[in-house]
Amino acid sequence: VQLQASGGGLVQAGGSLRLSCAASGRFFSRYNMGWFRQAPGKERDFVSAISRSGGSTNYADSVKGRFTISRDNDENTVYLQMNSLKLEDTAVYYCAADWAILSKAPGSTRSEYEYWGQGTQVTVSS
Repeated sequence: VQLQASGGGLVQAGGSLRLSCAASGRFFSRYNMGWFRQAPGKERDFVSAISRSGGSTNYADSVKGRFTISRDNDENTVYLQMNSLKLEDTAVYYCAADWAILSKAPGSTRSEYEYWGQGTQVTVSS
């Protein structure tokens, strides 16, 4: 599967953005999907993940209540709605796919994801 993230940009603190990740290839509905982010000089950290059907989601504590992950399996796309953005949300955001032939909970570690998109920059200004 190939992943293409989009929707990043410059936004003021308190604002919102919606990221999209379009997947090409077959069997999108058999992948758990995740979002990670990497700020300059820092590790790539988990943000959120969603199961194949969308029935199970997982969030980092730092974004709970502000970010919402969703997916449209008919459109082969996963979304990350980001509200109440803070300066510390500034990072390059990456989407990732984890092949889940059997149903499993969406993971929160980088090693669980086999496929990665190119990233989209999110910059939050004061």
